Amino acid sequence: MARLTRLCVPGWPHLLMQVGHNRQPVFRDDVDRNLFLGLLQAAAAAHGVAIHAYALLDNEIRLLGTPSAADSLSRMMQTLGRRYGSSFNRRHGHAGSLWEGRFRATVIEPEHHLLSCMRYVEELSTNTDGGLRPAVWSSGAHHLGQRVDPLVSDHLQYWSLGNTPFEREAAYRKLSQQALTSTEVAAISDAVKKGWPLGTADFLAELGSQIPRRLAPLPRGRPRKHVVT
Repeated sequence: MARLTRLCVPGWPHLLMQVGHNRQPVFRDDVDRNLFLGLLQAAAAAHGVAIHAYALLDNEIRLLGTPSAADSLSRMMQTLGRRYGSSFNRRHGHAGSLWEGRFRATVIEPEHHLLSCMRYVEELSTNTDGGLRPAVWSSGAHHLGQRVDPLVSDHLQYWSLGNTPFEREAAYRKLSQQALTSTEVAAISDAVKKGWPLGTADFLAELGSQIPRRLAPLPRGRPRKHVVT
């Protein structure tokens, strides 16, 4: 069966994920992570992608961003993968592909899912005193007001949390103290891995009028036969 074309709809936020080959680590130290973030910032600017959230896990990267053109995501990830992959291989004496195939991505409806996807990406954890502890190599500290991250371009949905930076950070902190449910995590993970849009029926209908691609899986099983009487 032919592989579906990856979705990339200009102007809408997308969730991206890419993992290491055989789940091997793609970052071995902080030098790797700093290099990757610098290359990501340059590639995103060069190809017109606004980065709203990110996280660098040991063997996986997660990004939330809005492309300005239909090929923005692919060109950004190709540039990033080529430059970082070659640098990683030279530095660590590694041979072969660093990544497990092509990156996964899906478009999301911002009004209903952007903030949930931000929390999914950043994986904020709770301290023993109830406070939030962002991952060191993520945009979590930026959204909690602990530092300003030049890579991050905040989406309007994040701005809608308050009129001032303090109000937005406090609202996001309160929201993030409630963990995503297992159903929410499964829906987000399933959407990005399979490439189906994440949104309401009205959102899917709007997307369907813009792109010539199936936006939902076909019903399982054989079509029902119509009996002629």
